[in-house]
Amino acid sequence: MDIKAFLDAKAIEAKLESKSKDEVLEELTDLLEKAGKLTDRKEFLRVIREREELGSTGIGYNIAIPHARSTGIKDLTGAFGISKEGIDFDALDKEPVYLFFMLAAPKNASGDYLKALATISRLLRNRKSREALMKASAVQEIVKIIEKQEA
Repeated sequence: MDIKAFLDAKAIEAKLESKSKDEVLEELTDLLEKAGKLTDRKEFLRVIREREELGSTGIGYNIAIPHARSTGIKDLTGAFGISKEGIDFDALDKEPVYLFFMLAAPKNASGDYLKALATISRLLRNRKSREALMKASAVQEIVKIIEKQEA
């Protein structure tokens, strides 16, 4: 599965303004809304916050992949953002998070949702991809990095 199949350039932010975990969840949700992917913003935010309470999606290596299935989502979709300062996201390795990839899917999604999570994980596990994304300063640059890794 290609990331570009579920990541709209309108849902990418090269310079997140958020300073906290909750702010970044809101800002990424705003990106999904801006891209026209939400049917119920309030419901999706509730579900993504509940998911984070179960355990942080800060997986280490300065990465977080907040994800949830919700009735507030139209189709499998994602948002991506970079924090230049880093955010305390309760990551497994206790390090700040710079790269955020939010994945959202309709409540009944399963197979494609899991494939998308695996695809994101593969991209961000690659050290060169992570380093290139952390240096990126524009949406088109981020899109090119993702496309290059998928080629």
